[in-house]
Amino acid sequence: MKYLLTLALVFASAAFAAQSVTGKWKSIDDQTEEARSIVEIYTKNGKLYGRIVDMFLRPGETMEATCELCEDDRTGEPILGMEIIRSMEKDGDTWEDGTILDPEKGETYDCKIWLDEDDPDLLKVRGYLYMFYRTQTWQRVK
Repeated sequence: MKYLLTLALVFASAAFAAQSVTGKWKSIDDQTEEARSIVEIYTKNGKLYGRIVDMFLRPGETMEATCELCEDDRTGEPILGMEIIRSMEKDGDTWEDGTILDPEKGETYDCKIWLDEDDPDLLKVRGYLYMFYRTQTWQRVK
């Protein structure tokens, strides 16, 4: 019986440690605390990326909205399906040295992403502009 209990604890701790930032996350606006979108985070060639796969619309918004304020290759592109997280590199338990786009403002920020240390179903997403930053907490979609 002790053997089974020990084995169960080993598997449970391994499963917890294996939590990943990849998957679908509900983005929560840190100022309004409203859900804004579902972002699918995935790896490609060893780097982390994220794409908007669903949106929670405010009155007057449509699923056909485009990024008119963007100043890069995403200018005029549909927000739904847009890659907003690009080229994040793994550094220990965090992903950094990539960028995140706020399609509402058309602004691109340096980015850092990590799992909340108390709850792996919460993702910390920090956008930097020089020495200023904002951190949002996104919720894992199950």
